Amino acid sequence: MPTPYASMFSLSELAEHPVIQAPMAGGAAGPELAAAVSEAGGLGFLAAGYKTPEAMYEEIKHVRRLTGRPFGVNLFLPQPRTAEPAAVDVYREQLAGEATWYETELGDTEGTADDAYEAKLAILLEDPVPLVSFTFGCPSAADLERLAKAGTRTLVTATCVAEARAAQEAGADAVCVQGIEAGGHLGSHRDDPQREPGSGGVGLLCLIAQAREAVTLPLVASGGLMRGGQIAAVLAAGATAAQLGTAFLVTPESGADPLHKQAMTNPTFTRTDFTRAFSGRAARGLVNRFMREHGPYAPAAYPQVHYLTAGLRRAAARAGDPQAMALWAGQGHRLARELPAGQLVEVLVAEVAAAREALA
Repeated sequence: MPTPYASMFSLSELAEHPVIQAPMAGGAAGPELAAAVSEAGGLGFLAAGYKTPEAMYEEIKHVRRLTGRPFGVNLFLPQPRTAEPAAVDVYREQLAGEATWYETELGDTEGTADDAYEAKLAILLEDPVPLVSFTFGCPSAADLERLAKAGTRTLVTATCVAEARAAQEAGADAVCVQGIEAGGHLGSHRDDPQREPGSGGVGLLCLIAQAREAVTLPLVASGGLMRGGQIAAVLAAGATAAQLGTAFLVTPESGADPLHKQAMTNPTFTRTDFTRAFSGRAARGLVNRFMREHGPYAPAAYPQVHYLTAGLRRAAARAGDPQAMALWAGQGHRLARELPAGQLVEVLVAEVAAAREALA
């Protein structure tokens, strides 16, 4: 069995506490949230997904004005065009009634599938940040080497052992193992259109154990974590840090829509599930009307479906209707606490200490 943590990378280089704020794309993880978490001794993250390279750079500069502490930036890997155009056209027709109801237009699906990856990477190489993480794939060894030469640490998301091995072979500094409990998009390197969204996923504790025996890189645990006791559990299982998204989504510094924040603890929304209805890729969110009605036949077509439904989701938010919004949330969403981000970090750290003391 490989010796765990052979990499020279240590989270303590970047953060005082083993608490990482997940890079939630779509507006939640902006400069205010990232800076607040880093200022409290955790590690804040910006989500560059869906943003233009220029917008990403403006947010980086904004974080630097708010804090002198380390933070990270997350990039989406370019996606292959595997979707059948005819399937997207059929889905467009099926959503026509939604567009009429919300008095909006369906989006253009001919947008870029690479999320301006090369341009964003060029900015991060020219003006490096302490940590860059990757979702929806593994960057090339050449890209990881260039970031390393620029002084940037790298973190690759993996949802199975094979993906963790791919990250190690490419030269990443660490792996973020994402359990099936996680909210938002499943960060798998490939979304299999032949399988039900999220099917075959692995729970976080099991995935940590599997990854520990498969790779020697430090592991960051992600998926359903809301309390310090859970963080203590994943640290005991072999992770070096915990990444939390839903827990930070309801903080005042989060840029999530107020309706999204309220839905986390709203008894109307009783459970989460995976769907392709909003983006064309498997993602976990609160089950609402849109997910129930359109999820069963939404095509595996990312990012085409994301752009197709973007206007609908914005119109639903303007109308005050969460039933047609993408309410991304992890399985622990009912445990969300409306605390300032810095205070939440402090509470989580205290809970970790209490859990360790109880175990001792």
